[in-house]
Amino acid sequence: PVQKTLQEEGAGSGQPSRALPGSAQVVVVGGGSLGCQTAYHLAKMGLRGVLLLERDRLTSGTTWHTAGLLWQLRPSDVEVELLAHTRDVVSRDLPAETGLHTGWVENGGLFIASNKQRLDEYKRLMSLGKVYGVESHVLTPAQTKDLYPLMNVDDLYGTLYVPKDGTMDPAGTCSTLARAATARGATIIENCPVTGIQVRTDDFGVKRVHAVETAHGTIQTPCVVNCAGVWARALGRLAGVHVPLVAMHHAYVVTERIEGIQNMPNVRDHDASVYLRLQGDALSVGGYESNPIFWEEVSEKFAFGLFDLDWDVFMQHIEGAVNRVPVLEKTGIKSTVCGPESFTADHKPLMGEAPEVRGFFLGCGFNSAGMMLGGGCGRELAHWIIHGRPEKDMYGYDIRQKAVSWWAHPDVAIFLPCRRFHHSLTDNNRWMRERSHESYAKNYSVVFPHDEPLAGRNVRKDPLHEELLQQGCVFQERHGWERPGWFSPGGAAPVLDYDYYGAYGHERHRDYTYNRLLGDEYTFDFPPHHDIIKKECLTCRNALALFDMSYFGKFYLVGPEATKAADWLFSADVSKAPVPSWGCASWRCSGLHLRLCRAEPAQPSPDSARGCVPGDGYYLAIGGAVAQHNWSHITTVLQDMKFQCQLLDCSEELGMMSIQGPLSRAVLQEVLDTNLSNEAFPFSTHKITTAAGCQVRAMRLSFVGEMGWELHVPRADCVKVYRAVMQAGARHGIANAGYRAIDSLSIEKGYRHWHADLRPDDTPLEAGLAFTCKLKSSIPFLGREAVEAQKAKGIFRRLVCFTTEQKVPMFGLEAVWRDGQVVGHIRRADFGFAIDKTIAYGYIGDPAGGPVSLDFVKSGSYELERMGVTFPARAHTKSPFDPDNKRVKGFY
Repeated sequence: PVQKTLQEEGAGSGQPSRALPGSAQVVVVGGGSLGCQTAYHLAKMGLRGVLLLERDRLTSGTTWHTAGLLWQLRPSDVEVELLAHTRDVVSRDLPAETGLHTGWVENGGLFIASNKQRLDEYKRLMSLGKVYGVESHVLTPAQTKDLYPLMNVDDLYGTLYVPKDGTMDPAGTCSTLARAATARGATIIENCPVTGIQVRTDDFGVKRVHAVETAHGTIQTPCVVNCAGVWARALGRLAGVHVPLVAMHHAYVVTERIEGIQNMPNVRDHDASVYLRLQGDALSVGGYESNPIFWEEVSEKFAFGLFDLDWDVFMQHIEGAVNRVPVLEKTGIKSTVCGPESFTADHKPLMGEAPEVRGFFLGCGFNSAGMMLGGGCGRELAHWIIHGRPEKDMYGYDIRQKAVSWWAHPDVAIFLPCRRFHHSLTDNNRWMRERSHESYAKNYSVVFPHDEPLAGRNVRKDPLHEELLQQGCVFQERHGWERPGWFSPGGAAPVLDYDYYGAYGHERHRDYTYNRLLGDEYTFDFPPHHDIIKKECLTCRNALALFDMSYFGKFYLVGPEATKAADWLFSADVSKAPVPSWGCASWRCSGLHLRLCRAEPAQPSPDSARGCVPGDGYYLAIGGAVAQHNWSHITTVLQDMKFQCQLLDCSEELGMMSIQGPLSRAVLQEVLDTNLSNEAFPFSTHKITTAAGCQVRAMRLSFVGEMGWELHVPRADCVKVYRAVMQAGARHGIANAGYRAIDSLSIEKGYRHWHADLRPDDTPLEAGLAFTCKLKSSIPFLGREAVEAQKAKGIFRRLVCFTTEQKVPMFGLEAVWRDGQVVGHIRRADFGFAIDKTIAYGYIGDPAGGPVSLDFVKSGSYELERMGVTFPARAHTKSPFDPDNKRVKGFY
């Protein structure tokens, strides 16, 4: 690993391997997998002035000791695409460009299943793989034995074999990337540590990258890319950017020669939390333990270094490996490799432009997957830097999570990004440590549809938390918030302090009700609480339900140019004048669940801390999981466009509850001091009124397809208003309901969800939301040109609703077949209790490459493939529930 990768005079001497330029368009810091891939793709996309700085030698940090495994199938369509590009780069592109072999070995991959749930997960991957042309086969234990004679198959349920998986060589890959990048004009300098990053504030108060400082000179640049791996936090601090990752020891051992192991596929035994990587005539054995060792003090001088292996921690992997390949019990250990790796709180990389400083990009925190994701992520990061956005849906990786959100309500759509972690979380060392530990320990766990973290909980609670907890609320965690998931008739199920799964001397919780309820849902069948969620849904459809949505972000967009800013941000016409008797008119954007109402000047606000809305303004309510991200983006747009307005945050000061159902008017008329008739309070309007003697903001909106109102209430008054509503609704059969019910009710009505039905790589035309765009007006808005260009060119994929007569659980990633051909996959699925059918949404395309018209949708014969089994499906061009939209308007 320490051989020279650049034959430059001075390499290894402590001096830079070449003279520093005075300026660069982009400075990539870190010469590992991500740094080399990013520099290569920037140069390949034609950018000049690309400079990579490595403090020591290429790969010297964490890349040199990585196992280099590449598995093509993961439970994410985007990651399958990213992995496919990495594979193309190392196996095809680099050898063609340089004439050099990268060290790619295509020996296949074998996933081991010791139980039904695990094999079901693999079958889901197999179905998704068919959409992307990834060959895979489910094997019986006997077939597995034929493929891998040294394997013990006595305890196997089955396996998934992917013939074209393989292994990358870290040094060979990075040196070839460096050769290809420099051939395209990039400059790579080793032995050049970065000592500082100059940040300047422009005339509008925006912080921007200005230069990179080293001990050997300063380089003027508008863009820095942090690919420093474990050292990314330290590099971020130089620019005033917080990089939320932690460093841990991660290890594997290399065995002595094993007769008969040659040409065997790599193995992942997830249930034993161990992998077996072919290494010539030996195996590398590693995995993810429940008690990893944190690297508390990251050394700046650590290069090509290793830690002593802690056998007490590592032995669990040896035991799993010996069980799977018994010959290992009598095979010696040739070497141990224990090095640092960086891990994040949600086990996803950190990418994109940092919210704190413009021009400072992240490409780090890859959770030991930097080699396999490097090619795909390097390309997306390069596109991001050059064009301001990635090509693919990198929402889950984006430190800001910039995204386009289009809602199915006819009044509005918006371009909104997000900041991934709220500052209250990243500034919380306990939260970071707990969540990073759990992400590491559960790396090989089955990815179930309704799983929730146990770590880092109860950080952000809304004003109704204790009230709902005592009524059996089973909470979900979103962006640090505890939000209602569903309500258990068995009573309170509090989330307890994190027990680290018994590691580090912590005693595991006993009789842990929340964990037991969570474990009951570890299935790909209908969960045992299916009927409870059904009752919540049908109560809403037939009577009324109350949904606590207090975790939403609540903002005011105010100032002399607030309307001008809203015109640009929102795709619908927001120039409607506020109605004096009502205070404002209302719009809505979901997926991100955004509500927008236009407020009159000096309008009284239920947020007593704010008093009156100053000047022209709008009130926005945004889903709590994306609120901070939206704040970041809207603020950025206001700065870039120089709008004379500002965004005010009252998220913590207001609660929000939504009362939905055919009896909602009868109940709320007893509580609200205003006329709720259709004539006095039509759908999609807003009023400031009182409830139980408290001032509230009432919006007549629905996210479930029923008549209903949202009440935005000062925090101190939430419990009082909640109890008044529940008391008034008692004789009408009111019930609490959670977000599991919302998911079912909303898909049944056809409301789109961010980030399932709608993603940054989708458009309103493809999603059937052209009516949300003010194209008939001359008002410019963000994204208008792109929509108009696609409208002229034609739509080549389209979001389609499917239902199946057979009551079968689906969760997304199922393949869509049309007339015997795969045409797409399901993004989101759930069960619709009112229509008593499984409902699924997915984008489909024409295999012949033609446009996808409504006639194309209607004319096909469809099947949905779930875990290798196909089910006949019907395609719908309108919502299967209340297609005429009567119920939300009060017509039953």
